[in-house]
Amino acid sequence: MTEKTYQTTLGTIHYWANSFDPERPALAFLPGLTADHRLFDKQIAAFENRYNVLVWDAPGHAASRPFSLRFSLDDKARWLRGILAVEGAEKPVLIGQSMGGYVAQCYLELFPGSVAGFVSIDSAPLQRKYTTAAEIWLLRRMEPVYRVYPWSLLLDRGQKGVADTAYGQKLMHGMMSCYTKKEYCALAGYGLRILADAMAKDRTYRIDCPALLMCGEHDRAGSAKRYNRRWARETGIPIVWLKNAGHNSNTDAPEEVNALLERFVGECAGKEPAYGL
Repeated sequence: MTEKTYQTTLGTIHYWANSFDPERPALAFLPGLTADHRLFDKQIAAFENRYNVLVWDAPGHAASRPFSLRFSLDDKARWLRGILAVEGAEKPVLIGQSMGGYVAQCYLELFPGSVAGFVSIDSAPLQRKYTTAAEIWLLRRMEPVYRVYPWSLLLDRGQKGVADTAYGQKLMHGMMSCYTKKEYCALAGYGLRILADAMAKDRTYRIDCPALLMCGEHDRAGSAKRYNRRWARETGIPIVWLKNAGHNSNTDAPEEVNALLERFVGECAGKEPAYGL
């Protein structure tokens, strides 16, 4: 994997990619809010020698700093589109964990027909009907809530709240530790605000490609499990519940996640079902 950069008017995005071969499927890994490319280390190690693989530090995250927090979820999707175009990935499989799954859904909205497959890992639907007015109100006001807590407590709750395994918790602690408390609170708060804004737009966010939902059985992040149950029930998208896994389930159950991804990527060829109608 080679570290590369993509310039925007608000800052420089850092991402990692291998040598793209047009004959191989392209997998784009999108980490969740405040996490970075290391979140997918176990997946990159499994797939980088067999597929075209790309993973980024999202705008404002880790190496993609400094970055002005004046962008939308749509902007992130457009920048991702630009990066994939540079790499020659015309129809990638988008694999998004938590916030990364929301970016992928924005991408599908803005660029219909351009994705070979979509995998949601502990994410949730962007459609307005799934979220209450109270939840959107709270999402827009989380930064001062984070600021109330001591940094040591945020670090402790952050790592234990998203992962069940020692590996997953240590990894999240390391990713959070690259920020100061002020940076972390600003980034987390801003990310949730633009998420609320994207939901409030009340778009179709139609999933027009093969899709798969994964969710940890011990996911304690907000209402992720409730959202995923309803998402699967109303759209018919297959869902896999990962045992002994929390919100960062790809770090808690990497072997199972990798096996599911392997099978899903293989099944994407020639299939174009439309979900989320």
